[in-house]
Amino acid sequence: MRILIVEDELLVRQRLLRLCTELAGSRARFDAVADLEAAGDRLQRAVYDGLLLDLNLGGEDGFELLRRAVAGRYHCVVVSAHRERALQAFEHGVLDFVPKPFSRERLGLALERLLDVSRARAGSARYLGIWRPQGTAVVELADVQWIRADGDYSQLRMRDGRSELHDKSLASLGAVLPPDFVRCHRSYVVNLRHVRSLHAGSGSRYWLVLNDGTELAVGRAHVAALRGELALG
Repeated sequence: MRILIVEDELLVRQRLLRLCTELAGSRARFDAVADLEAAGDRLQRAVYDGLLLDLNLGGEDGFELLRRAVAGRYHCVVVSAHRERALQAFEHGVLDFVPKPFSRERLGLALERLLDVSRARAGSARYLGIWRPQGTAVVELADVQWIRADGDYSQLRMRDGRSELHDKSLASLGAVLPPDFVRCHRSYVVNLRHVRSLHAGSGSRYWLVLNDGTELAVGRAHVAALRGELALG
């Protein structure tokens, strides 16, 4: 993996770089920059898998970069003294929020989440960033009915019928989606808030009916879990 550290304080930046290199070993390569302009330049010129981001960068608001991060293919961990912004950060889809001053152990926990997203617990995001020609837009996850794998991307179906394309894969999005989103098929994740019922047909065929009447295929491997989630016994 390749991870970018964005931190304006020199001593903190050097400590992050040293500790992350020690903790990750050969599993990751780290670069470090001091401001949003340099970060934007790096992210344009190279492919990164993760971001360690301070929210106050010499007076610049790191949320500008955070919104780009959650819309992109890489995941983000915030490292900040502004604890009051932790909830806001999680709502925008970060993997973890490490408050300053931080210990080696606390940083290590966050780094492990970043290095192994597949084992990360369910997230608490309320929004997802979406790339659009005019810039990054934010959609509310409560309005997302289901998400379908689309190669290296994910297609979001909104409650109003429109579709949005997200740069993260379905597996990668799973690390930030809240518990309401569950796998119903190898290619689909459904928002249980929009599910009306689960049905069984001939030939071990199963499907979900959503509140608007949409039907969504269910893989046999996911039937038992869905019954439990929907309290169907």
